[in-house]
Amino acid sequence: MTVIVDIQNLRKSYADGFEALKGVTLQINKGEIFALLGPNGAGKTTLISVICGISNLTSGTVTVDGFDIIRDFRAARSIIGLVPQDVTLEPFGRVKNTVRFSRGLFGQTANEAHVEIILRKLSLWDKRDNQCNQLSGGMKRRTLIAKALSHEPKVLFLDEPTAGVDVELRRDMWQTVAELKATGVTIILTTHYIEEAEAMADRVGVIAQGKMLLVEEKHKLMQQLGQKQVEIQLDQQITRIPDGLSDYSLELGMDGYTLVYTYDSRGHRTGITKLLNDVASSGLVLRDLKTRQSSLEDIFVGLVEKAEQRGNV
Repeated sequence: MTVIVDIQNLRKSYADGFEALKGVTLQINKGEIFALLGPNGAGKTTLISVICGISNLTSGTVTVDGFDIIRDFRAARSIIGLVPQDVTLEPFGRVKNTVRFSRGLFGQTANEAHVEIILRKLSLWDKRDNQCNQLSGGMKRRTLIAKALSHEPKVLFLDEPTAGVDVELRRDMWQTVAELKATGVTIILTTHYIEEAEAMADRVGVIAQGKMLLVEEKHKLMQQLGQKQVEIQLDQQITRIPDGLSDYSLELGMDGYTLVYTYDSRGHRTGITKLLNDVASSGLVLRDLKTRQSSLEDIFVGLVEKAEQRGNV
């Protein structure tokens, strides 16, 4: 894998002493979709702002495709496209002109064919002569993406790109992101929608209070940290778990009809067969059996909670 964004021991402090980034080290590979997850105030937007030159770093280094963001600012910034969290568009500017102008800001020569391709891909062609203040929230978000793509960046940052966008529009944007990846664009995505990371990302990074807690391939993360649960639905209601099942750390559902058994999916022996035999020996009658795999959201919440408990953040 070729590293395209290399972040080493990055720190960002403010005049009042608040440290927003606490020694972040992260490498992002060329052509991947990297999802950066974290609660509000975790440092996601600050990290992006520093890389994109909007905010100054306090210490550490960042290079983009080999260009240092301080020493080689213009070269580094020309490679980056940014879709900010906030909608920042000239209200009376027309969509097509807005995209053209953004391309010119990066010193790119006029290319009407490229602008048209972007607008059509983002379903904006029919709105090309509309003023930005005439657009819906979803169309404004698409226009921000079109602006970010106007100068043909190698790296695209999407900071909460689907915030306030309806479900249908969100799915369209997922498709657009997948198409961009297919052309070789590296995409760094921050999101509150865990399903976006689960659906699209190659790797996932979890950040909390300015520290990276974990960076891992999505599927490997879920395989390593994910747990499975077996829900045993009983034929009759019970008020307590029988003593003969005390070794299994079972949870009794609120309805009294369900026993929940959590186990490590990596283990060679799950213990399920013995559990079911012991359930029967306890005089309980099994009505149904269901399994559930932990989602990325379950893993994310668990990681943040454990880090807070250990005092790592």
